[in-house]
Amino acid sequence: MTEQHDGQTFVRLPTDPAGRIYEDQPTREEVLSWWADRFAVPRDVLVDFSFWEKGRGKVWALHTDAESPVRVEGLGMSVLRTRGDHWKPTTNAAQRFGDRADENVLHLTRDQAAAFVAGEDQEIEWDGDWGYLIATHDIAGETEPLGVGLYLHGELRSQIPKGRRRNL
Repeated sequence: MTEQHDGQTFVRLPTDPAGRIYEDQPTREEVLSWWADRFAVPRDVLVDFSFWEKGRGKVWALHTDAESPVRVEGLGMSVLRTRGDHWKPTTNAAQRFGDRADENVLHLTRDQAAAFVAGEDQEIEWDGDWGYLIATHDIAGETEPLGVGLYLHGELRSQIPKGRRRNL
């Protein structure tokens, strides 16, 4: 652990564990591997992004590079929460990269998708992994990612943020 992270500054994720600011800080490699392992998003989809942390466990992606640290309010797009045992992708990340995911993707019917974007939890049978998944639906003939869901015990819990929920 080399320095103190103040939580108000963006710090580039270290490339390896030796560069960590605190013991459980994610590394760039761990972020790339997590997207590949959890959702089978090809590494080349994310390789051109730099990854930053603002506040402990709040990971952002920037499609360029910058000097580290950076003291700004926002930098790129929030993509991942790494606090706790289970990492959680953001709705923005699911909508941006979810069309490249091949695993832990739950395709919803029209009624299920309407309930999901409204923020409703619903019972759904699915034989995939429990945990965070990317919910999709066909829109204008294309499969589109709607956002992140949490699947536990036969229930899909919508993780659409309250301010982005819609009644369709």
